[in-house]
Amino acid sequence: MKLHIKNGRLIDPANKIDAVRDLFIADGKVAALGTAPAGFAADRIIDATGLVVAPGLVDLSARLREPGYEYKATLESEMQAAVQGGVTSLVCPPDTDPVLDEPGLVEMLKYRARNLNQAHVHPLGALTMGLKGQALTEMAELTEAGCIGFAQAEHPIEDTTVLMRAMQYAKTFGYTVWLRPQDAHIGKGGIAHAGPLASRLGLSGVPVMAETIALHTIFELVRGTGARVHLCRVSSAAGLELVRAAKKEGLPVTCDVGAHHVHMTDADIGFFDSRARIDPPFRSQRDRDAIRAGLFDGTVDAMCSDHTPVDDDEKLLPFAEASPGATGLELLLSLALKWADDHAAGQGGAQEQAPLSRALARITCDAARVAGLDAGHLAPGATADVVLFDAGARWTVQAQALASQGKHTPFVGYELAGQVKATIVAGHVAFERQ
Repeated sequence: MKLHIKNGRLIDPANKIDAVRDLFIADGKVAALGTAPAGFAADRIIDATGLVVAPGLVDLSARLREPGYEYKATLESEMQAAVQGGVTSLVCPPDTDPVLDEPGLVEMLKYRARNLNQAHVHPLGALTMGLKGQALTEMAELTEAGCIGFAQAEHPIEDTTVLMRAMQYAKTFGYTVWLRPQDAHIGKGGIAHAGPLASRLGLSGVPVMAETIALHTIFELVRGTGARVHLCRVSSAAGLELVRAAKKEGLPVTCDVGAHHVHMTDADIGFFDSRARIDPPFRSQRDRDAIRAGLFDGTVDAMCSDHTPVDDDEKLLPFAEASPGATGLELLLSLALKWADDHAAGQGGAQEQAPLSRALARITCDAARVAGLDAGHLAPGATADVVLFDAGARWTVQAQALASQGKHTPFVGYELAGQVKATIVAGHVAFERQ
């Protein structure tokens, strides 16, 4: 199908475009910007007057819950949530059941996702068999099956020698290791940020040092092996300072933060609100402010949804017993825009301090660069993954209105800006708001 999207404000951070410009799509690719190619005859014209036309969002962490956890969510429901949120490419962690440690499982997941003809799914393979932190997986075979990197999800490797060997292997073949920095012992079993609030509520704590000790270990291993490491969901000011220093040193590391952590603190637990039960836990306001600043100065490479759907049976429990996780695919765009708006307000209304394009970069081209994907941009010849949204339209987060099977998010009841009007994946209209 040939599409002509006209009169929209085209924002493509990768190519430094922010102007009213038409977009032409043919054969699933971007055919041209501004002026139609010779002989171009559109099958459909979409009037985007008053809308932003941007690259489809790239989400670095979205649990789809298949295979094994279909009672929490299905591929169909989460793919629908993705396109309703403007997400056209997503990276899924390997902590499914069974774990993504065999090529056949990866191929099956990618086959199922392709048949749904919605967002592009890019799996992470397990770094160790069964995520048990002992035997390494066959990374070469998993890469051939479609894995873009290797991770341990929420299962830290206790044996540092195993992690070192995994990084040596990854370096040899040019693979990226994705690690959430958390010590295997300090804070184990903790459910809230170790601080005054957790003490008052009687909740077991996860201290910041659980993150920083892990970061020190990872950076030493990076120095010794040269492996490229992506740090998932860094949550503290101290952790970000270490990342900043590592980057300044020239280590091949990148990092992301969860969209929820950009806005919430441990105070949002309130009176034991299990919707705010997240891993890593929400930390102090100082940590939250450091995350926001890190997004602005580039210490943080990308913002992800950390989409983790949880069913009622595991969420509607006392805080300490509830399963961690929140839905996020449909909120990623709005939470990124809210960050930019909040930053501008903090600068006394100086909008140029955090323009819309900077917010979009963190969830498009910057995220794609981290994942090694040719996505998140609209250059001629690129895959036509596009989102059209109304940056000024406000909507209220309502659990039952979410397409995701996971209805739990600490943002229920919040009014947010930025409503997706249409999502185009590889040249076909995957979602259109009526």
